[in-house]
Amino acid sequence: MHRSEPARPGTFRSVLLFLLVSALSGALVAGLALPLAGLAGVTTATAHNTVQFLPQDLEIPPLQQKTVIKAADGSLIATLYKENRTEVSLKAINPIMLKAIVAIEDDRFYEHGALDAKGTLRALLRNQTAGGVSQGGSSITQQYVKLSLVAKAKTPEERAAATADSYERKLTELRYAIAVEQKVAKDEILRRYLNLAFFGGRSYGVEAAARHYFGVPASKLNLPQAALLAGLVKNPVGYDPTDNPKKAKVRRDTVLARMRDLGIVTANQANAAMKTPVIDLKKVQGVPNGCANSKYPFYCDYVVAKLMENPLFGRTDDARENYIQTAGLTVRTSLDPKLQAAAQSAIDKHSQPDDEAVAAITVVEPGTGLVKAMAQNTPYGFKKHQTAYNYNVEKTYAGGFGGFQNGSTMKAFTIAAAIQAGVPLNYRINSPQNIDLSGQEFKTCTGVTSADPYTPKNSTKTVPDPSMIEAARASTNTYFLQLSQQVGLCPIATLAAKMGMRDAQTEKPLLQVPSMTLGSAGLITPMMLSSAYATFAARGVFCNPQVITAVASVRGKSIATPGRSCKPVMTQQVADGVNYVLNKVMEPGGTGGALKFGRSDLAGKTGTVNENKAVWFAGYSSKYAAASVVADAKPPAKDLTRQIFNGKPLREVSGSKLAGPIWEDAMRGVLAGLPSTKFVQPDDKTIRGNVKDLPSVKGMTPEQATAALEALGFKVAVSPTQVDSDAITGTVAYTSPRTEDGALPGATVTLWLSNGSKVPPPSTPPTPGIPQLPGTPPTIKPPPGRPTCPPWDPKFPNCRGR
Repeated sequence: MHRSEPARPGTFRSVLLFLLVSALSGALVAGLALPLAGLAGVTTATAHNTVQFLPQDLEIPPLQQKTVIKAADGSLIATLYKENRTEVSLKAINPIMLKAIVAIEDDRFYEHGALDAKGTLRALLRNQTAGGVSQGGSSITQQYVKLSLVAKAKTPEERAAATADSYERKLTELRYAIAVEQKVAKDEILRRYLNLAFFGGRSYGVEAAARHYFGVPASKLNLPQAALLAGLVKNPVGYDPTDNPKKAKVRRDTVLARMRDLGIVTANQANAAMKTPVIDLKKVQGVPNGCANSKYPFYCDYVVAKLMENPLFGRTDDARENYIQTAGLTVRTSLDPKLQAAAQSAIDKHSQPDDEAVAAITVVEPGTGLVKAMAQNTPYGFKKHQTAYNYNVEKTYAGGFGGFQNGSTMKAFTIAAAIQAGVPLNYRINSPQNIDLSGQEFKTCTGVTSADPYTPKNSTKTVPDPSMIEAARASTNTYFLQLSQQVGLCPIATLAAKMGMRDAQTEKPLLQVPSMTLGSAGLITPMMLSSAYATFAARGVFCNPQVITAVASVRGKSIATPGRSCKPVMTQQVADGVNYVLNKVMEPGGTGGALKFGRSDLAGKTGTVNENKAVWFAGYSSKYAAASVVADAKPPAKDLTRQIFNGKPLREVSGSKLAGPIWEDAMRGVLAGLPSTKFVQPDDKTIRGNVKDLPSVKGMTPEQATAALEALGFKVAVSPTQVDSDAITGTVAYTSPRTEDGALPGATVTLWLSNGSKVPPPSTPPTPGIPQLPGTPPTIKPPPGRPTCPPWDPKFPNCRGR
């Protein structure tokens, strides 16, 4: 059987009932902005239940504050926020601002408790007379509670409940307000309120508002400015002085009049303030939000991506993103604006934003891994001739493009692995323009690999049997392919991996393929390559690239973040040897000779990808390392020849002609004003290497030579091409490596057989009784392919004037 509903009480009875319930709750009445007619809907049971189950303690979440990302010199890179707010102390707010907000919002704030009974009853009567809401009765404490509940809401449903036009919500706010008043001092409530309130213009809190509208901190606000901000709280959008200056002035003057009536300011002060312009638009300061609005958007995006990796910021990506945007962090980075300007200037000098080909460069500090600059020609954005791709970093990061094949810049790792294995710097290998390596085995970390067919060729000319230095200077492909075969692909791949080299698309190790030394083992980024080359500059110490140097909380407390991570990956002697070889690339006649400048020692290596799809230059001094690339970034990548670059079609495509000048101009700016530096010279052991002696097999048959070499642990291959020699046809003319140079233990020694073209004719014995005519003995020329020591390389002990 259903109970009959009790009769609805009259309006006057409802008012008394609500006052009684409120009194039982610890106050006189909630500060309602509802007409009295609404009270008729509240029954005794409803009011009782609402009060009985109200929570008493308001859990206040930390205020959302903007996070700032700063460069190494403290200048601003970007601001990240959901609410643009900077929380300040009461002392950091001008007292006139405190008086203005109290005057207009709750002039008896310091005299009443959780609510102002007089103000509430006045509001109730006026609302009843008006038949609607014409005046609110909420105290500053109640407003603070409401704002806190809205800020605390995480879902649309919670936000709707926090703003619902209901008595339950009003009673909840009142009960919370009572608890706040019991535990928090009035000044602290006012401070929290001013830091929480929205002032329009994407400005939360009085500090952000003061800086936005007037370009001053809250501590420097004057009377008319304070009155304007105090008036904004009621309707931040409607009274926004940048959009509605007339309405804003009326509201500001209302605040000033109220302050005059309360005796806070004199009539003269109020009148003078009313005559001032409401806003000076020239002083209005926006606060750009996010990396897209940064001066360095690509660098900023990479920093945020690294922040997102920190598990201290949340368990999920959403939680971390929210924390980064609301925790008020101060993030210090490694970016050097001076070096960044030098890098961008070099990019801008040699390329244009609307080029078909892209250009990018990264600058890294050896010994620290600090990424000092990151620039590219295509600007950030989503319009024509813009991109969100960062061509300097891996695909695993937000916006990372994921790299390009790195061409002959990979030869530096072969050089390092060879020196590490004991190969001398003057190690010679017969290196024809074309070589047939079809089916030939290359050792890997898991076995062997081969390519069939594989007939690579040189893109430059050099001497027939260059030394390692000569081959590096001319970037001789056939030399380094044979060197990598002798050293093995595993040592090269292992060393490269220790130096941060991996596929930038997949994050997997580089492929161990016969053409690895030519840069076809994976896709590489300028950041990877500059960090790897920085290892040589740091004499064998590799440092992971680092962009974040410190993170501090809103209170200034340091937050743990991955710091410097450096470790030696090769001996100093090996690095010194690499530096010596790559330094000769920068001397006249080398592929990087035209890029040399200044008094500092420089080292570098060019790189051109197969079919000219990308070209590179990577180089360094002892102070900084950089890697630049020019590439076709539109899949499938095509030959750069005839593509538009720097406003005109490309004709000559090479690392030294395209990427090299970008590197040179960037490094000129980077090193400007710094003392000159020199590399440490390699020691004799590094120069001489640790090779095993080769026996002289010249003139032997292939079978005899093979037996002699295999007995010493060498492998033997016979070249199908015969060479000019004074040895008898079909016998060994010379070996590669040369007898006097020695070879690595277990290496493959190639036998080059003579075609007999220079075998001297048999001598005719003199006729008895006829005297021999006087003459000059014939001059014996050195065998072909044995040049004398070059003038820049006189110190090598194995150069014997060949």
